[in-house]
Amino acid sequence: MNHVPFIAVEGPIGVGKTSLAEKLSEDYRYFLLKEIVEENPFLGKFYEDINEWSFQTEMFFLCNRFKQLEDIQQIQLNQNQPVVSDYHIFKNRIFAKQTLKDDHFRKYDQIYHLLAADLPKPNVIIYLKASLDTLLKRIARRGRSIEKQIDPSYLEQLSRDYEMFIQTFKETHPDIPVITILGDEMDFVHRPEDYRAIVQKVDDAMKTAATLK
Repeated sequence: MNHVPFIAVEGPIGVGKTSLAEKLSEDYRYFLLKEIVEENPFLGKFYEDINEWSFQTEMFFLCNRFKQLEDIQQIQLNQNQPVVSDYHIFKNRIFAKQTLKDDHFRKYDQIYHLLAADLPKPNVIIYLKASLDTLLKRIARRGRSIEKQIDPSYLEQLSRDYEMFIQTFKETHPDIPVITILGDEMDFVHRPEDYRAIVQKVDDAMKTAATLK
């Protein structure tokens, strides 16, 4: 496991990953790593026709996230700089498995494992989850034009896929604490007490992770 602190915030679209990562980065004074989303030239077409544009979209995300995490690895090695990120590369397989046809996914999966094998792993994962209604409201509130075409059924399935993945991850990575935050119940953006509760959970998880080196 990486000994330089690395916190990854994960969860489905619209759940609040970037908002939480930004607050944690400011409070902990960690380097903030944000995923590239709107820069993906295929994403708008993807939401209009998933079958036609899924492979191009997923490959763009995979290559860009690989490069970002590779850069982070060098920052950690050379500067001993802690990091908080609003994603981790494992999310790519969750999305790709849902959107790609079987033959495309097999090709994608081979490339994924080659690229991801030596990338830094987080010390702690914060998993944000929320109901479909909450996710749709938050997506509408932030008003990204490329997200107007999101099919609610796609988002609902994505949430189920995340839930299954996190359960498996806990079983296969007992050395990486996972903090689960219920987005329907906690509003860390507008309620300071909710945010402080999350920070306490993070502090506790980082102490646990340190004992598992």
